[in-house]
Amino acid sequence: MFKKELRLKYKVKRQELSDTEVENFSLAIANKVLKLPIWEKTYFHVFLPITEQKEVNTEFILHLLAGKDKEIIMSKSDFQTRKMIHFLLTDNTKIKKNKYNIPEPVDGLEVPTRKIEVVFVPLMAYDNAGHRTGYGKGFYDKFLAECNSEIIKVGLSFFEPDAIIQDVFENDVKLNYCVTPNGVYEF
Repeated sequence: MFKKELRLKYKVKRQELSDTEVENFSLAIANKVLKLPIWEKTYFHVFLPITEQKEVNTEFILHLLAGKDKEIIMSKSDFQTRKMIHFLLTDNTKIKKNKYNIPEPVDGLEVPTRKIEVVFVPLMAYDNAGHRTGYGKGFYDKFLAECNSEIIKVGLSFFEPDAIIQDVFENDVKLNYCVTPNGVYEF
């Protein structure tokens, strides 16, 4: 399928999930994240979910990271430049939803992109080769391309992969893993 078709398909599939399913599946995903070979790393980038879009609730992953004394980084999106600015999550970090309902840090201690070692990546769909599609704005592809070559990219999805995304672009950045409630895919 093409990205546009996949976005529509998975938007509908997500909306069909109950709030209880979203929470249970998100918890199952967090438990699977524990099995990834990422825990020797220090700097972890996590997205906060757009609850209206029924994204994976990353609160459980945040608790895991905090419990393991990891440095947690969140981003703020600049829709003019399509760039993301990264901030260290602290007890004083204020989170506010932007006009697209994306929860973001208001400000804080900025972290250079090159320092980030693991990124939990939101997605709409992904395929058996580790290609992903998001909402189509290219924020994550641009961000991931700026990261160091050793970065570990972990997609989070409620669903299993599609066979193939037909319109993959040269600049699309592949995932290393995708974690679902049922297991971990390695690419």
